[in-house]
Amino acid sequence: MEIKLNQEQLAAVTHGEGPLLIVAGAGTGKTAVITQRFSWLLKNKQLQSDQVLALTFTEKAAEEMEIRLDQELPYGYLDLWISTFHAFCQKVLANHALDIGLPANFKVVTPTEAWLLVRQHLYDFSLDYYRPLGNPTKFIHALLQHFSRAKDELIYPENYLQYAEQLKSDLDNALTTKSKRGKKKVITDDQGAKEMEADRIREIAQAYQLYQKILLDNNCLDFGDLLSYTLQLFQKRPNILKKYREQFKYILVDEFQDTNYAQYSLLKLLASPSNNLTVVGDDDQSIYKFRGASIANIMQFKKDFPQAQEVYLINNYRSRQNILDISYQFIQQNNPYRLEVQLGKTNKLSKRLLASSGELGLIEQYWATDLDSEVNWVVNKIISLYNQEPDAKWSDFAILVRANDATRPFQEALDRAELPNYFVASTGLYRQKIVKDIVAYLKCLDNYHESPALWRILNLPFWQLADEQLIKVVHYAYQKQISLYESLSQAPRELKLDQTFVIGLQKIVTLMQKHTTAAKSKKVWEIVYAFLADSGYLAYVNQQTEKEKQQLFYYLNTFYQKIRSWQQNTEESTVKNFINLYNMELESGEQGALSFDPDMGPDTVKLMTIHGSKGLEFKYVFVVNLVEQRFPTIERREPIELPDDLVKEVVPAGDVHVQEERRLFYVAMTRAQQGLFLTGGLDYGGVRKKKPSRFLAELGMAVNNLAEVVNDVQPIAKPDTTKLFTLPKHFSYSQLKTFATCPLQYYYQYVLKMPIKGNASFSYGKSLHNTLQDFYILVKERAGQHQGDLFGPGKTKTIGNLVSWAELVELYERHWLNDWYDDAVQMQKKKKQGQVTLRVYYDSISPAISVPLFLEQEFFCRVGDYKIKGVIDRIDPTVSGQVHIIDYKTGKYKEKLTADDKEQLLIYQIAAQEVLGMQVEQLTYHYLDENKQQSFIGTPRELEKVKQNILEVIEQIKTADFSACPEYHCQYCAFADLCDHQQ
Repeated sequence: MEIKLNQEQLAAVTHGEGPLLIVAGAGTGKTAVITQRFSWLLKNKQLQSDQVLALTFTEKAAEEMEIRLDQELPYGYLDLWISTFHAFCQKVLANHALDIGLPANFKVVTPTEAWLLVRQHLYDFSLDYYRPLGNPTKFIHALLQHFSRAKDELIYPENYLQYAEQLKSDLDNALTTKSKRGKKKVITDDQGAKEMEADRIREIAQAYQLYQKILLDNNCLDFGDLLSYTLQLFQKRPNILKKYREQFKYILVDEFQDTNYAQYSLLKLLASPSNNLTVVGDDDQSIYKFRGASIANIMQFKKDFPQAQEVYLINNYRSRQNILDISYQFIQQNNPYRLEVQLGKTNKLSKRLLASSGELGLIEQYWATDLDSEVNWVVNKIISLYNQEPDAKWSDFAILVRANDATRPFQEALDRAELPNYFVASTGLYRQKIVKDIVAYLKCLDNYHESPALWRILNLPFWQLADEQLIKVVHYAYQKQISLYESLSQAPRELKLDQTFVIGLQKIVTLMQKHTTAAKSKKVWEIVYAFLADSGYLAYVNQQTEKEKQQLFYYLNTFYQKIRSWQQNTEESTVKNFINLYNMELESGEQGALSFDPDMGPDTVKLMTIHGSKGLEFKYVFVVNLVEQRFPTIERREPIELPDDLVKEVVPAGDVHVQEERRLFYVAMTRAQQGLFLTGGLDYGGVRKKKPSRFLAELGMAVNNLAEVVNDVQPIAKPDTTKLFTLPKHFSYSQLKTFATCPLQYYYQYVLKMPIKGNASFSYGKSLHNTLQDFYILVKERAGQHQGDLFGPGKTKTIGNLVSWAELVELYERHWLNDWYDDAVQMQKKKKQGQVTLRVYYDSISPAISVPLFLEQEFFCRVGDYKIKGVIDRIDPTVSGQVHIIDYKTGKYKEKLTADDKEQLLIYQIAAQEVLGMQVEQLTYHYLDENKQQSFIGTPRELEKVKQNILEVIEQIKTADFSACPEYHCQYCAFADLCDHQQ
């Protein structure tokens, strides 16, 4: 894709060797610049796609960069190193854990999982100073936050302990010296305070050391460990550091102002000695100090690399000039601590942004009598602008808040006005109704007499149980002092209840008894799915509006991923254990993670925190609740602060908290393209009236008079043309095959992303697949051949008996999945069949094991304007220097392959030739159970036909016509229970 660059952007993209600092203001196209530079380096420096490392601060930013780069690379790519710092370090450590003494199968724990680990070992911590007086778990978050900050500063437990011991020793020596001079050894108040401080620091250091031991004893690393251990790996193993230095010819870093001390240290170590390091940042948008980000890094860069070239991007392609001017005027309140002032001492640097459009934007300020009036004014303004503009979309509008809980009144008002809206949040899964319903049902299975949970289940709308009848049952339970569950069986005999109601109760009791029995042998998700399907919950969700349906299935799928991840890491994945975990997570403050995707779902008004809006833009932005103590917030110091002597970060001068709050407000204002609306109110509840935020005064917007009270919301004049379907960013063979089979099945699986009921065949196939993958990983390791040069396949090696049969059986036992079998008898029968299959396979290859070039090789290739993603099971070298592509199948052997059967491997052939640059000699389906193969090779005509088929299917998907195609395959469809068209 041809992108026109301005002079400064072009200079940044085409910079040659050495360090480069790109100061990129808001909306100046920094993502385009860093992506174009990545592409330029590949093309002009003749580099392979894995020789440039690009690091970002968020997964979303990494994904956006990858999408943009995909448009620049005509044939596709593989093994791009574009990721967050933590993901990069995890990848490095996964390859070299043993080189630094870490467990090879380490697990990265989330903050909540770390909390749970500490909670389990709470009484192993010898605490005196920090011994909690009340709830013993309250202080865990403070400890973990402290340990995380220590890791950001590369303060290892041994450093901390050494400092604590030295502090204690120095204090003891000082007292001993006084005593030797003949003076009486008297502990003054000051000395007593110093002793207490030394003891406090030693206590924290010992707790830190114990925390690290608990992590390693459980084969766990936290996020801070990923960075600190990677640095240790590079420092202690120069051979490994050399390998990565030679691989990464250039390093690009986005959002450099948000890096911490450890991340910057890693960059400097990895980039040396060539220092081909490009960093892009803007100190005025540094807003993540609470996560350990250090604004000092961008200030320090020119001191560390005095020879670095500088490029300043000030041409803004987002906002109108008056919006930019008021934002620039405001952020100068942070002078003289800004980069513009610091670098301006030696260079003529101006960060005043220049708009590409000559038009002026809307800037309005509204000061309300109370919160309701403020909320109604915002909603009315959105409706007014929407009605006025023929091409307006709901996604043109964003309401930005300082804290998550401030969105609720605005969301409720938008709902009342029937405006489509979406709260973009990274947490809150456990607050969703569908999740609460599922958990309530699981609690009932764990304990029938959990009356509050049962009451929630009885009130689910699809049961259609009459309220007055339910009240009678509840009253009977209270009168007889029995549980609600007992009342379900007794009340129908004792009370005059409607027969339809009684039948409904009996259905619920029967389901609970059935699922309780199943829970003794089935895993949690199998029970959850059975409840959703048997009760009619899935059918009920399927009857909702398109918007509601997409949102409910999004929450359901996210909860499914949560349960599945827990099941994979838990030996006893019972209902009781899951409920225990859920309750402990709630105790820790966990609300359930949600994937942060502002583009999710249909066209909607977005509500989000200002932190969440970073990197986004909207035509109209409303920054609300601009009152003192809400924005800017009251400074909250860290509960346990690091000793100053251990802190390596250069601490900025001035009021650091207010400076960060100003930067946050600056980010909020610069999200706006054409309209910026600033609102607040006098009365938010409570005794005292609110004062306008000082930021309004700093903008020159003094609030003198209250605005007119707004009580009503005006109607929407235009019809709702909400777009409900968005084309995926890439397609897989499975997606295309599913749509070709039945568009309605595609809709359920890939649009709604409905979790599907598993089956025994899938569990069996995955067990064999994962076993053979690890088997061949061992083959490669022991043959001394690593996952090698993508563009130069090595010679074929055939070495017998690299892996023993006993080792293969051990791998099979490790990877065996016992999910979705009807019973233990069926599961054992299938497991035995799999072992026989592996024995036959092993015997057939033992005399001469072919060493693969690649295993589970992911690729992205382009077909027309679309991206196709896939994973190739195995790529083996051939004697002729070409390659042999192999895909495992556990289905029935096919004597003759149709054109449809061949399509998957033909796509792999296209990827191997166009992306990997390999010549493919043979394509093979290996049917494991019968140990038979079907081999072929695609002709140019067949490959072109596959591309044509792909484009035709995608064009059909774009029409969003998801009509059912009832055929014989309906009997195998995972969504048969929801479909009225099945044959």
